[in-house]
Amino acid sequence: MRTTLTLDDDVAMSLKEAASREGLPFKQVVNRAIRLGLRASGGDKGRRPYRVQPHSFGFKPGIDLDKLGQLADQLEDEAIIEKIRRDERAPRT
Repeated sequence: MRTTLTLDDDVAMSLKEAASREGLPFKQVVNRAIRLGLRASGGDKGRRPYRVQPHSFGFKPGIDLDKLGQLADQLEDEAIIEKIRRDERAPRT
């Protein structure tokens, strides 16, 4: 099929460089580039969509999962305070 196509200057230059570098006719390089572009833009049709598998972590109601780092910090602080208290009660030698 013969048609008129207006290419952006940078695209035309890239195609001409590719044709020269590969020793192929300009028409062949243009057709290959268009085929590859069409394949890439519509290539997901054969793939199965990615599905997230939900998982229950067993957290009790009221635990904000977005603040687990803050919860870990609080638990660490409590553990440090408890260690200091134990050390203060320990007999000194």
